[in-house]
Amino acid sequence: MIDPRLITLRTFAACGTVAATAELTGYSPSAVSGQLRELQHSLGMTLLVKDGRGLRLTSSGRYLVRRSDALMAEWEDIRAASLTAGDQAPSQFGIGGFSTASSNLLAPLAAQLREAHSDVGVHVIEASPTRCFELLVAERIDLAVVVAMQGEVQVEEDPRFEKIDLLDDPLDVMVHSDHDVAERDSVSLAELAGEEWISAGPGSPYHALFVAAFTAAGVTPTVAHETIEWETSAALVGAGVGVSLIPRLASSLGEANVTRVRLSGSGRLSRKIIAAVRAGSRDSPLIKESLAHLRTTSRHILSTRLGETPATA
Repeated sequence: MIDPRLITLRTFAACGTVAATAELTGYSPSAVSGQLRELQHSLGMTLLVKDGRGLRLTSSGRYLVRRSDALMAEWEDIRAASLTAGDQAPSQFGIGGFSTASSNLLAPLAAQLREAHSDVGVHVIEASPTRCFELLVAERIDLAVVVAMQGEVQVEEDPRFEKIDLLDDPLDVMVHSDHDVAERDSVSLAELAGEEWISAGPGSPYHALFVAAFTAAGVTPTVAHETIEWETSAALVGAGVGVSLIPRLASSLGEANVTRVRLSGSGRLSRKIIAAVRAGSRDSPLIKESLAHLRTTSRHILSTRLGETPATA
């Protein structure tokens, strides 16, 4: 079994402060400081030093954290194999993800796991990709669903995590139900060049996806409104003040007068949705079961969502 104090040290290395480490691990700040002091004392080396009002890792501390990646992966592999050998499940299982994934993928997954494993405490945490990775390190969650290339962690290059491709989530266009293209099977961005568009603000991942789609189509859009949530975009479309791109995974149900139409031609892009787990843990029984459920749910959503019936006023 891995010393919990090492997990606390690795969490500190991931987030950088005692306060953030306490929040991620669920310990109090004083308990985190105590664990770090005890770990230094038991190892007989200085792992952290004062840095202004905070702490920073020493060269020895950074080396220990880096070399422990392989140790943690080996332990996760042993733990997964042991659970499988005994046909057992862990007592607690955490899953995390961004908002769209949490509502469309993780909520049904949590319900399924609770029904199939009544003795397992299943909990869901909605969080940004960066925070999801920190929660994985802190062992607060065991599986995260994130959009590839969001956040600060490049999973392919980080030995702490393993990536599993889940789905390519295509962009659709949301138009008012009275729009000329609302009854069509598909429409190109070039055909909508003269529309007023609704988009996320500059600097956001979804703005970058929006720009990439129009760049591929060779069209310069007129952005009339900036939003943060898909629900806000859907409300503006329903009010008849613009059109918007929306990932297939994001539901537009509940908003009156909104119709989703497939994109065709240049500018037809997808965002890649991945699952991430701690290295070595992929074969853990609940993770394998969860991945299978996520893939099934994803396929169902992608194949049926355009059959949604818009709400009526």
